[in-house]
Amino acid sequence: MSEPAYDLVIRGGTVATACDVMEADLGIRGEEVVAIGRQLGPGRREIDAGGRLVLPGGVDPHCHVEQLSANGLLNADTWESATTAAAFGGTTTIISFAAQHVGMRLRDVVADYHRRAERGAVVDYSFHMILADPTEETLKEDVPELVATGHASLKVFMTYDRLRVDDEKLLDVLWAARQNRAFVCVHAENHGMISWMGKRFLERGLLAPKYHPASHPRVSEAEAFDRLGAAARMLDQPVMVFHVSTKEGAAAIRRMRGEGIKIFAETCPQYLFMTAADLDKPGLDGAKWMCSPPVREREDQEAIWRALELGDLQVISSDHAPYRLDETGKFSAGPNPTFKQIANGMPGVELRLPVLFDAMVSKGRLGLQRFVELTSTAPARIYNLPGKGSIAVGHDADLAIWNPDREVTIADGTTHDLSGYTPYAGRTVRGWPETVISRGRVLVEDGALKAEPGSGRFLAREAGEAARPLGRPSAEVALLLD
Repeated sequence: MSEPAYDLVIRGGTVATACDVMEADLGIRGEEVVAIGRQLGPGRREIDAGGRLVLPGGVDPHCHVEQLSANGLLNADTWESATTAAAFGGTTTIISFAAQHVGMRLRDVVADYHRRAERGAVVDYSFHMILADPTEETLKEDVPELVATGHASLKVFMTYDRLRVDDEKLLDVLWAARQNRAFVCVHAENHGMISWMGKRFLERGLLAPKYHPASHPRVSEAEAFDRLGAAARMLDQPVMVFHVSTKEGAAAIRRMRGEGIKIFAETCPQYLFMTAADLDKPGLDGAKWMCSPPVREREDQEAIWRALELGDLQVISSDHAPYRLDETGKFSAGPNPTFKQIANGMPGVELRLPVLFDAMVSKGRLGLQRFVELTSTAPARIYNLPGKGSIAVGHDADLAIWNPDREVTIADGTTHDLSGYTPYAGRTVRGWPETVISRGRVLVEDGALKAEPGSGRFLAREAGEAARPLGRPSAEVALLLD
């Protein structure tokens, strides 16, 4: 008897990519998809996907995992717990943050982060490098070395006392990225506006979580976007704007892209499904919905949906940032913290895809192919993850088999991260990833994890096409290149 043609056949499902939807079998050999067709030959193992959708595994390019904050607080997740949560939610690739703080050597931070990930990751992963201390040593020694070894994206903050870079340091980072062909991701809000508002709320005794959104004036987002765009234009350095939250921010991105600035942008589910009213809860309950930038209003949700439809925003990430609701997490400052003392962030890596599938596919907003594009294909393309984000011959067999009719009511305690709660508790969604496969190996099946900690693989990346400059910088800066 001849050997089966494939190690695994996924048979009879509806296969969807960002471009096509088709009834097809998938043949997998080793780690790759090697055949797409009908009535494929037998596999050593076969999965019946009749009545199911077979989609690319999700790519979540914005996750905070086992990360130390600038205040010395380690978030709730380990690499094992966060990537387990990702797998159960249909995500097979994440990009997390190797976070430098002031006084830390960047190369040491990255080496330590590799050790942590290698111990625990069950999905494939890559790193952004947070630069909180962009010294000459960091920019001229560590960044070139690390970019050359596959760490092709940098992140900076324009706000937060212990993390922010001022305008001159921002230019230093963009210039180093340009010289080393790296991509730059930015948390862009006006620090002075946020600091000024926060102090005045505290002076007036307005301390509850519900004041957090107002302490980040909505104008602070668009202003910072414009300032970042001007710097990117000056140096001709492509940038990614993280977590767009306001209609004004979305409009600023659209205008700058129309002006030829190579600026990309993402949003997150919280800005599509939550509002500032969610923080107006008794006591400290509103802390569950505290993130930065904060969630806004329904008109902002509609503007962001429209920006996604138009292509002004290209990615929906989770910004997974889990903290427990106790003294180890959000309430580390004590039992009665002000909103300024509560750790910002919420868990989201597991439920990113289910809540978006419900809205985009089950309820028909933007549709199945745009769901795949925004959550898998575009992030893989923008961050240069070859073989990820789509289903094609020669691509990694990263797949999620969805039951489009399964309804799940989300509750605290049902997710696999270690935060202990979910901001989506009580929401019922239609559509659920039931079987998840990474590089041909089954990660999740029948509600159980099948992978071992440390079985995920680091994905070394070059910056890729999205991060290449369009041409020359401003005439003044061009003098530095001649």
